[in-house]
Amino acid sequence: MTVDLSKLANVQRLLFAISLKPLQGQRFQPTGFPNLGAATYQTGEGQSLLVESAQSMANRLELTIWDEAEQDIKADLQGLSHVRVKRNDAFLTDTILESHRINSPYLLEGTDQRFHEELKASLGGLAEGPIDRRKLAAVLLRYDISSLLHGVFLAKKDLAGGRLRLARAISAFIEADGVRVAASGGVKNDHVNPSGETKSGFGNVPFARDEFTADNITLYVNFDLAQIRGYGLDEAVQKLLILLALYKLRTLLNGNLRLRTACDLTVATEAISATQPAGFVLPAQTDLLADLKAAIAACADKMTVTEVSFNDELKKGKEEEIDDTVNAGSDDNGNNENEG
Repeated sequence: MTVDLSKLANVQRLLFAISLKPLQGQRFQPTGFPNLGAATYQTGEGQSLLVESAQSMANRLELTIWDEAEQDIKADLQGLSHVRVKRNDAFLTDTILESHRINSPYLLEGTDQRFHEELKASLGGLAEGPIDRRKLAAVLLRYDISSLLHGVFLAKKDLAGGRLRLARAISAFIEADGVRVAASGGVKNDHVNPSGETKSGFGNVPFARDEFTADNITLYVNFDLAQIRGYGLDEAVQKLLILLALYKLRTLLNGNLRLRTACDLTVATEAISATQPAGFVLPAQTDLLADLKAAIAACADKMTVTEVSFNDELKKGKEEEIDDTVNAGSDDNGNNENEG
């Protein structure tokens, strides 16, 4: 084994504060929220800004293990548990891609209820009394290991009364401090009919654009090791979860931090050291991958890849029927943001 995790043995939380900077220039575009826009706020040191939320960062961490071209988990990480959904024998989605993971409606709300019933049977005995956290964790490990890291809320009443939820064990967000608006704008030009009807997409349309500059941009990461140990799973699984979380973080930092068209960031320092515990350095991606592959093999009998069919008609709902309370109040990574 190449990764030394001994410094984490008695640690409750693993914390990082990673300095970022724009890949080019000084300006960047933060996330935006409906009816709010950019999330600016005052601190004791001046004006700060939310660049990327915990919901969005969870989604990005999930995608570090996904091969978009193959529509599957990356080849090196095969063996990790997840649920694939097919529609008419063609790939439709996966719990890794779903905002609510194993609570996805494509798994639980379709006409084909076989997986729903299988999951219900696996969770048998949790409908009444205190939640058996060890049993819940073992079921989630079997079907969708990412739920143990990124949280889940099984909201259906026939699944233990809708009481089964886990908070995120790893969360991250990006903030900027000392921010200032960098105002700009432009024009959408119509060289054929400059004075055309703009509401139909014709004509020249001038627009304003607000980007930001900042004294500091920081990615904060909080990995709750106490929660991982609290699942009551054996040491091999605990090690797997720790390595998987570290691998996701390192892969994200080594890879694509282009959050939006005008928000392309990069890590500002070479070594990435934890703020807690002091002295723990985020291992190299190659070292993490080697140990992670061995950890997956050691836990292979506890995980499965499940395929589910969803052949129902995809109906359009009315906007007023959409309930955002599940996303807003749950502990999973449902993302309500306008990522613009």
